[in-house]
Amino acid sequence: MDNAIVFRRLCRVNIERLLSIAGILSCFLALFHFIAYPYLNHLSFLSHDNVGLVFLNTGREALNNSKLVESDTVSKKNGSGPLDDNLTTENSVLSVASNKEEQEITRSDFPLSLTDIPVIARKKGGKAMSISQMTSLIVYNSTEKKPKRLKWSSRGDHELQLAKFQIQNAPVQRNIPEDLVSLFRNYSVFKRSYELMESTLKVYVYREGEKPIFHLPYLRGIYASEGWFMKLMEKNKKFVVKEPKKAHLFYLPFSSVKLRNELNRSGIGSKKNVESYLENCVDIIATKYRFWNKRGGADHFFVACHDWALRATNKIFGNCIRVLCNSNIARGFKIGTDVSLPVTYIRSSENPLKDIGGYPPSDKPILAFFAGGMHGYLRPILLQYWHNKEPDMKIIGPISRDVEGKARYRELMKSSKYCICAKGYEVHTPRVVESIYYECVPVIISDNYVPPLFEVLNWESFALFVLEKDIPNLRDILVSIPEERYVMMQRRLKLVRPYFVWHKEPQRYDLFHMILHSVWYNRVLQVSR
Repeated sequence: MDNAIVFRRLCRVNIERLLSIAGILSCFLALFHFIAYPYLNHLSFLSHDNVGLVFLNTGREALNNSKLVESDTVSKKNGSGPLDDNLTTENSVLSVASNKEEQEITRSDFPLSLTDIPVIARKKGGKAMSISQMTSLIVYNSTEKKPKRLKWSSRGDHELQLAKFQIQNAPVQRNIPEDLVSLFRNYSVFKRSYELMESTLKVYVYREGEKPIFHLPYLRGIYASEGWFMKLMEKNKKFVVKEPKKAHLFYLPFSSVKLRNELNRSGIGSKKNVESYLENCVDIIATKYRFWNKRGGADHFFVACHDWALRATNKIFGNCIRVLCNSNIARGFKIGTDVSLPVTYIRSSENPLKDIGGYPPSDKPILAFFAGGMHGYLRPILLQYWHNKEPDMKIIGPISRDVEGKARYRELMKSSKYCICAKGYEVHTPRVVESIYYECVPVIISDNYVPPLFEVLNWESFALFVLEKDIPNLRDILVSIPEERYVMMQRRLKLVRPYFVWHKEPQRYDLFHMILHSVWYNRVLQVSR
């Protein structure tokens, strides 16, 4: 009998051990699931109070956008078909759904980690990233960031934390025109963030560096955006402070154009030499000031429009907020950290507003227009399919750069319903902003291009995005768009245009302030870093 009791006790002990082991294994599996699939856990925390931060529309704005805004990422299916087949509509505005199935973003859109997406896009034949996927990255990036312990905290850190809380809980703006609301991912969030920038933001501009590379803005031509920002930032008295310890952001005022030109003139303009020059600049400010080392440059930013700026700064300034014209997500541009800088072709530094304006829809006899040099691989393909093929499509090559040629170019843009913004050597082109200036709906054909001010603007409400592979179907895509929808998009161009205009003396909501706001907003999202 004693043996039986001992046997039962041994069995019970063994069973308890097995249950304990099973429990430990279950905990490990749960922990592995959390680590391997963090997005599913993060998405569950997108409550009504948090959605403003990640540009999810709530309340009345979600309703308005759902009625007014259709995605304009268009592609032709199977080469032919009815209207519904011609346009692939994807909802660009992520709104809070009423059931769990609608709330989840399918993992099939992102089969690998987000850091793998640029690698996939770089591969030959890699799938281009849609504008809707880019929008989803805003959500992922703002929920993925994990807090890092600061080496020390400051008053500025607390001010940013307070600003972040107020932006998250931005009150809904009411009685706003529907067309204006449709321009933004979340108008209420933008409005509150902009107001907080005006009342809170302080920027320190480094005095180090010698002309012409530093402190000498380049104000004309296709790279003028970086120069105009430098000029207006350095003389600004509202945001700029003389004491760096008071600053929330630190601006590095160098010209990517002048840097490349100077090094080329010296015969040392290679990518490696550019990187070495910039690395020396960082060493100087990191040695002289404590602020770079505090966050590894996460609160520093620069503005650069030259093509090389993206590639040459991926390593040295990888932790900074980079404001770049070359916003190619397949080459290292980081949505949620970097800012896409619009290419503004300034023809007169004395009058940057010269010739802006367009014609009403009834005075636009041309369906689509493109003119430009045969830079890169895409534009020759565009001309191969559409040069002299349709009477209402003016798809031509270069136009002379004399006064008459430039006037003809502007007139053709103003007289066209759609302006084709085809990439050249890189993803960016001045035609995007020119289309807005001349009230011609931009048709952006540039895979993996992140459009300007992407943090706040809902580009799909006033522009079209056509994949490069769909150039053969370009006419079918354009004629399939209902006239009512075209008129609505063209009308919105007038509303969005003030955000893309430079002024010799900055005005509220102009391009200078909008660029600065995007830098501010991205920094606020990283407030724990």
